[in-house]
Amino acid sequence: MIELYYWPTPNGHKITLLLEEAGLPYTIKPVNIGKGEQFEPAFLKISPNNRMPAIVDTQPADGSEPVSVFESGAILQYLAEKTGRFLPKNLRGRATVMEWLFWQVGGLGPMLGQNHHFNRYAPEKIPYAIDRYVRETRRLYGVLDKHLDGRDFIAGSDYTIADMAAYPWIVPYENQGMKLEDFPHLKRWFEHIRDREATRRAYAMADTIEGRTDLRTDEEARRHLFGR
Repeated sequence: MIELYYWPTPNGHKITLLLEEAGLPYTIKPVNIGKGEQFEPAFLKISPNNRMPAIVDTQPADGSEPVSVFESGAILQYLAEKTGRFLPKNLRGRATVMEWLFWQVGGLGPMLGQNHHFNRYAPEKIPYAIDRYVRETRRLYGVLDKHLDGRDFIAGSDYTIADMAAYPWIVPYENQGMKLEDFPHLKRWFEHIRDREATRRAYAMADTIEGRTDLRTDEEARRHLFGR
């Protein structure tokens, strides 16, 4: 059983996409980041960086004590190796998946996160910051669009954890000031993943999580998330 410490954010969606695709049994442990639950001592034992998602595998492959993993990229790799799916075993295929997984966790996610912050949540509009991160978002979309030319998925013909890592960050493209029509290969890839049954289940499950708030107006949530 996988215990998933989760909140419906792009990084949280990455993990439910994989779990739904793999059919692994899991249970959701909501971590309401707007209420500061990510700072509770019990959660920090699992995720010392006070960020979700995190998992506890109660039945690890070595048959020993439960294994906890934090950081979404590490969780995706762990679960792919546990199931033997979504991560190629051959040298070149694995290298491709891992480089694009690192591209997402080191670039796409952080830069688009800054786009979200300065466009929607910052207490004052800073034109320089907004312009910088919208431009960088467009550049990263372009990198992925060019790479997807002639490929069904990021690593080729097979759906992998590289796709699962990137897709949730593209979902709020309108809030990032992007139009998918400007990136035809990315648009085709996005729609293909959007229409997968496992994707639909993952996002439908997210809608059942109670306690979500609008960060633009919830001062308590802003204090917990942005140190205000």
